[in-house]
Amino acid sequence: MASWLPETLFEIVGQGPAPSKDYYQLLVTRSQVTFRWWKISLRSEYRSTKPGETKETHEDFLRNSHLQGKFDFLERLSDDLLLRILSYLDLEDIARLSQTSRRFAKLCTSGKLWEQIVQSACDHITPEMRALAQEMGWRQMFFTNKLQLQRHLRKRIQQQGSQRSSEL
Repeated sequence: MASWLPETLFEIVGQGPAPSKDYYQLLVTRSQVTFRWWKISLRSEYRSTKPGETKETHEDFLRNSHLQGKFDFLERLSDDLLLRILSYLDLEDIARLSQTSRRFAKLCTSGKLWEQIVQSACDHITPEMRALAQEMGWRQMFFTNKLQLQRHLRKRIQQQGSQRSSEL
């Protein structure tokens, strides 16, 4: 893996799907994947159950269907982490992903994602551009060509100027 990556890439901790009360932790580092679980139960036969742990290399973890079956990775990731991942995808991939589920449709059209995409595509975002994006939406701003965008910005600046002069 790249040396610029932090040692811990991400960590997910959560409760298993209902009716289970068990807790799980997935820790992904540069060198390995660690999967831990804790059995939570009021039943006497589980009181002495110790937590479990499996450590695997990335390749072995991906080949281990037993662990893969226990954990739906995408559903467990936070929206913020998914948005960060989505911001690196090509536009065609974002369009395809938006058709896979309601959650991805919402994320792929969210203002947060398109703000990240616009920021990565532009050298500098002026306060006027940011205000315009708040009005028209970051996605719309991304797909508006430069000439139309300059016209929108000029019109906005003129409107602000006329509002200020009428206030005086």
